[in-house]
Amino acid sequence: MTENRLPSGFLLLRALVCSQRVVEPDRPSLQLAGAGGTLIGVTAACGIVGALAGWALGSWPLGLMVGLVIGIPVGIFSVYRRYREAM
Repeated sequence: MTENRLPSGFLLLRALVCSQRVVEPDRPSLQLAGAGGTLIGVTAACGIVGALAGWALGSWPLGLMVGLVIGIPVGIFSVYRRYREAM
């Protein structure tokens, strides 16, 4: 380290003051809007598939409910898989 004395007598460590900034490694950032959109989209898609299956079996509201209940953990898992590198 290069040491210089200031006129006031304080020690200046030039190597610390003039050192380069620490750069963090590149990694994907967590985009909250994208994560929310993925969660809503996958959950809605499962709900639609469930409603269609329920309609085919005679009760679309029951199929919609089952599709949404299944869609919540599927949506959470899809957000986890998509953004696992950002955490």
